[in-house]
Amino acid sequence: MTIAERLAGYAHSLGSQRLPSAVTHEVKRRILDSFGCALGAWSAEPCRIARGMGEAVHIPDGATLWGTGRKTLPDLATFANGAMVRYLDFNDTYLAKEPAHPSDNIPGVLAVSETAHAPGRRAILAIALAYEIQCRLCDAAALRPRGWDHVTYGPFSSALATAALLKLSEAAMLQAVNLAGIANIALRQTRVGDISMWKACAFSNAARNGVFAAQLAQRGMTGPAPIFEGEKGFMNLVSGALDLPPFAGETTTSGNTAPFKILDTYIKHYPVEYHAQTAVEAALLIREELLKDEGPGADRAMEAITEIEIGSYDVAIEIIGRDPEKWRPRTRETADHSFPFCVAVALKEGDVTVRSFAEQRLTDPVLQKMMQKVRVTERDEFRGRYPHAMPTRLTVRTTARKEYVRQVDLPLGHPKNPMSDGQVEEKFWTLAARRLNRARAEKLIELVWKLDKLDDVGALMPLLKVSGHG
Repeated sequence: MTIAERLAGYAHSLGSQRLPSAVTHEVKRRILDSFGCALGAWSAEPCRIARGMGEAVHIPDGATLWGTGRKTLPDLATFANGAMVRYLDFNDTYLAKEPAHPSDNIPGVLAVSETAHAPGRRAILAIALAYEIQCRLCDAAALRPRGWDHVTYGPFSSALATAALLKLSEAAMLQAVNLAGIANIALRQTRVGDISMWKACAFSNAARNGVFAAQLAQRGMTGPAPIFEGEKGFMNLVSGALDLPPFAGETTTSGNTAPFKILDTYIKHYPVEYHAQTAVEAALLIREELLKDEGPGADRAMEAITEIEIGSYDVAIEIIGRDPEKWRPRTRETADHSFPFCVAVALKEGDVTVRSFAEQRLTDPVLQKMMQKVRVTERDEFRGRYPHAMPTRLTVRTTARKEYVRQVDLPLGHPKNPMSDGQVEEKFWTLAARRLNRARAEKLIELVWKLDKLDDVGALMPLLKVSGHG
C-alpha cells in the first residue's frame, strides 16, 4: 500500500466512525478560538487584500467571507478566511519534527461545509480528520531543514477533509491526494529574515489548493502516482523518507490504540510564535520581582536592566532567535517571531496582547534599546526535551548586580497545562469585542458549543458579520 492509498483509506474509513466526545469538544474549542483570531485580524492589510480577492467573485449559494454578508467560491473563501485566522499568529499549534498550525484547516472545512449544506457533526469529523492527517505528516518528517515550509503538508490535510465532506469514494480521495501533492510545494523563505504579509496567507493558500484538488477529484480528474514514492515524487524531492505513524484508532507498536492528534495540539495564550510562549511567561514573572525591588515605576526598573539572557533549545533558536532581523523587527510578522522583541515587550508592558505589535511599539526607543541587551543561548540541559516541553530559562541582570532567573517548561494552553473552556471564551471575547455586538457574539458562542446538533453549518455565518459592514 502506498502512502497516498493509506491516507485515502483512512480518510474514507473515518467517515463511518463516531468521534470520541473529547475530540468533538476539542474541535468546538478550536473553532471558537479560530473565530476569535479571525475577528481580531479583521482590519489587517493582508486580510483586506485576501477578502477583496473573494469579493470580486460573487456566488449566491457560495461560501461566506467571514465578517461580511458576501459569498464567493469556497476556495476563495478558504483563502480569505484562512488569512484572518492566521494573521495574528494566535491560532493553535502542533510541534513535532515539523511544526504546524492545524486550525489553519478550519476555514476550508467550514467554507466547503457551508456550500454543501453539511450538518455540524460532519464538519466536526472533517476538522478532526484534517488535524489527524497534518499532524501525522508532521510526525513523519521535517521539511524545514530541506528548505520547504510546513504549509507544504496543508494541501493533503485540506484535500482529504474536503473529500470527506463531499463524501467522495476512496478512489476519488486517492486522486485528491495525488492532485494536492503535485503542484503545491512551498518555500521556507516565508519565515526567514524580515517576514512579509505572505506569512498570513501561506497556509490559507495551501488549504485553497487542497479544496481545489478535492473538487477536481470529485469531477473525475486524476493526478500523478505514486505521489510520495515516485522517482520524482514527494519523498525523493521534498521530505525524504516518511515514517508515517499509526492514525487515531489504529494499533501502535506498543499495542495501544493511537489517540486523535487534536488532543496533542496547543491553544495559544499569547499572540506570539509558540516557542516564545514560555519566554513571555518567564518575563512576566521576572517583571513582578523587578518592580518590587526597583520601586514604583516600570521605566526605572527597565533602565536598571543590563543584560537579558534567553536560554532555549535548537529549534526555537533557529526560528525566532537567530536572524539579525529579530533584534530590529520592522514588521508585525517579524516581531511576533522574535525572541528579543517578545521578551522585551513583556518586561516593559507587563502583558503581551495584539496591541503589543502596533507600529508605534516597533519604533519604541525603549524597546529597541532593550532588545540590544538580549542574548540568546542554547542550553545543553534542554536538548531532547522538545517537543514534549518548550523550556525557556530567562535571566535578567541589573545595575545593582542582581540576577533574576525564571524557567517555564509548559506554557498555559499546552495539553499538559490546558486552557479551560472559560479561558478560551475569554480569549474570543477579547478578540471579537470590537467587531461583534454582544448579543451576536453570545449567540455565536452558544451555537459553536452546540455545533454537533446543527443541521446546517451555514447557520453560523451570519453571526460572524462585523458590525457596520455590508
